[in-house]
Amino acid sequence: MFSELKPLPTDPILGLMAAYKKDTNPNKIDLGVGVYKDEQGHTPVLKAVKKAEAFRLENETTKSYIGLAGNLDYCDKMEKLLLGNEHPALLANRIRTAQAPGGTGALRVAAEFIKRCNTDATVWVTTPTWANHISLFEAAGLTVKEYPYYDYENKGLLFDEMIEALKQVPKGDIVLLHACCHNPSGMDLNAEQWQIVAELAKDSGFTPLVDIAYQGFGSGLEEDAQGLRLLAATVDEMLICSSCSKNFGLYRERIGACSFIAKDAVVADVANSVLLSVVRSIYSMPPAHGADIVNTILGSEELTQEWHQELAEMRDRINGLRSLLKDSLNAKGTSQDFSFIERQNGMFSFLGIDKAQIDRLREEYSIYIVGSSRVNVAGVSKDNIAYFADAVATVLK
Repeated sequence: MFSELKPLPTDPILGLMAAYKKDTNPNKIDLGVGVYKDEQGHTPVLKAVKKAEAFRLENETTKSYIGLAGNLDYCDKMEKLLLGNEHPALLANRIRTAQAPGGTGALRVAAEFIKRCNTDATVWVTTPTWANHISLFEAAGLTVKEYPYYDYENKGLLFDEMIEALKQVPKGDIVLLHACCHNPSGMDLNAEQWQIVAELAKDSGFTPLVDIAYQGFGSGLEEDAQGLRLLAATVDEMLICSSCSKNFGLYRERIGACSFIAKDAVVADVANSVLLSVVRSIYSMPPAHGADIVNTILGSEELTQEWHQELAEMRDRINGLRSLLKDSLNAKGTSQDFSFIERQNGMFSFLGIDKAQIDRLREEYSIYIVGSSRVNVAGVSKDNIAYFADAVATVLK
């Protein structure tokens, strides 16, 4: 059986990771992998996380299963983190949540749940979107189509084109939206644009699926959730896939959540039974460690305050690097204006350079960027920015 298999191409980002590790150039820079890095190029464990882990180690009393939905206290706190304590959907008991193994696991659960709800549903994603979105939904047997989003030429949004495309989405289809810090473009909707999308969803009957993987990395925990909260206050039904990998720095703990909002509490209970059936058929029970860490932090005023401070430091560093990147690249007098970098949010941005230039950066300077020219801004530091800017300016000549 196995001898009949054909090798599949390596994921481009995983391939970059392997090549970067083998590179012996002391000046090498990794701008491909989408993880937060500090000034030393390290992805640190947050102090609040360390304290929560110590508390768990001291107080954990069992290794028994935690149930299909996972840690229910964690689920409750995640709902409040996403929506705020007084959101109408929460007060009306219309939301249900299942802990999931990372944001990716949450999306796969959502995909299978969508398939149970409507076998003919099409999932519409932004052009471009996180590459794994498409494979996750197709693996569940769903059709995936794209709608216009990022304007590569002008480094902005194709909002009018986006709305015209969404007007054609049939009732019962799913429209995936990035809550904040759009991956891979860094371009986000503003409050007015979110309102337009919400009203269109209500009138047209498509179901929003909001992927929120970077809450707190854009403008702040509350600000980054405003579009999600507006949608939840407008439509009868929606899905939310969240991740704690970035804002809690819990990448390898694989902790996220799949939530949905239903028309009322009765419908929510019925739908929740289907959601848990999906969980049972994929991985049965989620792991405990990551959820316990998040639950401990959000359940402690002291740890929450410390987490907020650490999150603000990460966010401020990213935003500062955006300004530094813009200034350093523009100072080189290149024909391309890089001011757009400062107008975007989160860790990612497209440099807007071509494949030949990307190859030169890797081959001549050991600067690793994915083929789309998407860069992880957090991979830059004050120590390597001059080297990076000189290299980009050289390949652009």
